[in-house]
Formats: sequence, structure tokens, C-alpha cells
Amino acid sequence: MLENVNSKNTLLETILTLNNLTKHYGKVKAVNDLSFTIEKGNVYGILGPNGSGKSTTLGMVLNVVNATSGAFQWFDGSDTTHNALKKVGAIIERPNFYPYMTAAQNLELVCTIKDVDPGKIEEKLEIVHLLDRKDSKFSTFSLGMKQRLAIASALLNDPEILILDEPTNGLDPQGIHQIREIIKTIASGGTTILLASHLLDEVEKVCSHVVIIRKGVKLYAGPVDELNASHGFFELRCEKQAELISVLESHQDFASIKEENGLVTAFLKNPLTAEELNTLLFTQGIVLSHMVKRKESLEEQFLQLTANLN
Repeated sequence: MLENVNSKNTLLETILTLNNLTKHYGKVKAVNDLSFTIEKGNVYGILGPNGSGKSTTLGMVLNVVNATSGAFQWFDGSDTTHNALKKVGAIIERPNFYPYMTAAQNLELVCTIKDVDPGKIEEKLEIVHLLDRKDSKFSTFSLGMKQRLAIASALLNDPEILILDEPTNGLDPQGIHQIREIIKTIASGGTTILLASHLLDEVEKVCSHVVIIRKGVKLYAGPVDELNASHGFFELRCEKQAELISVLESHQDFASIKEENGLVTAFLKNPLTAEELNTLLFTQGIVLSHMVKRKESLEEQFLQLTANLN
């Protein structure tokens, strides 16, 4: 179930705008004509299978990958990308710290490089639940702890937006839960978050908004709850399967029909109650032996969207 981690935000201040952003590697279209906008105070997920262009998209807006065409704009566009990125925190690769140095020493080095106040180190370690390990060497950290230290590092400059590429990749269930809770905590403080993930569960539990891409093409961009706000579907069974399918296919309220192992699944595009459908079918001489109305999950929506793109 999605939790809106920062519903108190009401002002729509633009953080990032992508306009027809495109990246080709030879004949491979890694990102193709991608456009969307990120508003302040939300948690955005770029969702797609591995190889869909998520990391390439993040690389372009962070100025580490050159776009083939299109453009992007940070904030109101009045500053250079170089200066704008000073207000951005990002983790797009595996944490890379000195193993023989402690957590605090590694963050002190980051403060020197970023020219930020080292007095913030303990505050950021507290956010990621590593304050009690500040004097432990990085080499003694688990993968989850290393990832949390990287998040602390990205927060040192108090960024307006935090960008995370597959933040829970490779972690055990406990590590995944810890990272997700930390993301919610950071977002509740007003920081906008953009994360790339191939995990539907991650987006559904953490994000307020989602951009779904496949093979570099945008399939959907908007609030997660709007994507979930379908009219659902019916699971139906009767002795007259062919007649049932014929009636459903000719009905204006159904978007698509599929039949598998004797079970007919009918996806709605308009509201229709079980009572209304049952009455309609009965008047057509069709008596149902099984009827269940369900709501589509994000996974089912995602599979329908991606199935439409060859």
C-alpha cells in the first residue's frame, strides 16, 4: 500500500524538467524522446525492467552522460547545470569509500571535497541509523550499512533532491526495509526524491509518483494512486464460455478480455457493478458458476502497459 510520505506539500515548485531527452548508443535507443516533470516534495520512481534506460536517464540529468538530443532543466533554469547540481545529492554507483577509514572519517573527506560543514556528519549518520558506528572502519560494514553510509554522504550538502539508482539492489529483506524507511524519513522532511527501480513493490510502497519506461520509451507518468485507480476486472466462469466472451467483447464497458484454463478475465474501462453484469448476462441466457470482481494491482497495470510495446 502506497504511503504518501509528504502530502503536506501544496506548492508545485518544479525541481527537474525533461524535454524529449534522447540517448542513442549507435543503433541502440537507450532513451527515446523522454519527457516528464518532477515537482518539489514528492517521491518519484522511474520504473522499468533492467536495460530500460533508467540509469542512462539519471546519468544525463547528472551530466555524466551526454544526451544525443533533447534537453533538461534543473529548477527554474536560471542557473548553470554545474551550479544547480550543488543542490542535488546522488548515488548512481556502488558506495566507494576508503575501507581503512571510519565512517566519520570518510564523511569528513566528502565534506572537504564538497566544501560543506563537517558539523553535519553526526546529524546525517543519525538519519541513516549509523551514528553508533561512526568510529567503525568501512571495511567492517555490511552491504546495507555501506548503502546507508552512501545516503548519509549524499545528504551532507542538504540537497533539495536526492537521486538514488536501485537503492535496495542486492540487499537482504532487513536491509531493504531499512533503506525504504530511511527514504520515507528523508522525504517527510521535505526533500524531493527520485529513485530508479525495477521493483514494483518498491515503487508501490515508497513512491507517490511513477514514470514507467521500457526500452527507453515512456509508458506512463503520474501519481501512483492514479495508475492504481482502475475500475478493476471480473473473473468469470460458466458452461457457455464462447457466448460469454462474445457478449463481453461487444460490451462498451470492457477494455479487454482473456481466457485461460476455463477462466475468463474481463478488464473494465468504465464502472460496472457485479450485480449489473450478472443481470445483463442472465438476460442473454448465460448463468455464471463463478464471479469475482477484483482491483488491478500495480503489477497487473505495469504488465498491461509493457505488453503493449513490442
